[in-house]
Amino acid sequence: QVQFVESGGALVQPGGSLRLSCVASGFIFRNHGMTWYRQAPGLEREFIARISSGGGIRNYADSVKGRFIISRDDAKKTVFLQMNNLNALDTAVYYCNVDRPWGPAAWGQGTQVTVSS
Repeated sequence: QVQFVESGGALVQPGGSLRLSCVASGFIFRNHGMTWYRQAPGLEREFIARISSGGGIRNYADSVKGRFIISRDDAKKTVFLQMNNLNALDTAVYYCNVDRPWGPAAWGQGTQVTVSS
């Protein structure tokens, strides 16, 4: 079945950087766009970034545009999220998923990012 394993979350100071990874399985990775979402305490899960199959098109939420970069490695079935200039509002659990017309697959465990001094 479709599965995602996210990693790379940590406690980081404001202004710091992190690189998240997500290994996907259960589908033909190279044929699909991939997305990153996040969920902060008490809030709904929100879209962060999307990368098309092949990597030629990338979209970002306004809240992270210019600070976050999504990328992919099809050989490793992995999608990445480089996060720079982090602030407290970026504190959340981060999830990846496949970009499908009929909606996301079952969510993985996510990876916790905490931005605090």
